[in-house]
Amino acid sequence: MPETVAANTSKPKVLVADDEQVIANTLAIILNQAGFEARAVFSGEKAVEALDTFQPDMLISDVIMTGMTGIEAAIITRSKMPNCKILLFSGQAATADLLEKARTQGHEFEILAKPVHPTDLLAKLRG
Repeated sequence: MPETVAANTSKPKVLVADDEQVIANTLAIILNQAGFEARAVFSGEKAVEALDTFQPDMLISDVIMTGMTGIEAAIITRSKMPNCKILLFSGQAATADLLEKARTQGHEFEILAKPVHPTDLLAKLRG
């Protein structure tokens, strides 16, 4: 009788950070329904704290948040977890200045404009 090899059932882990809790929770629900293991946090600081315990494959973060910005969280994430995919989103014009500052420091991040349509988000994550 042939042996059955268990399929690798681990789902890609996605950490969603947004200080607007409804947005973070909604994105996490959408991602969980789409086959990811998603967790929502509501600040850049909480995103960085979650790296050690959750160990995400992807970070999706708002740029403009109270306290630590999404870009700061992304830079820390990249330094701790170089293989973690990072996707930023923002609905504010100040984002351009923050992205430019990060670029001058050698950091490149992909950014989506808010509101993010779930189909576009899923396409970016799977792409």
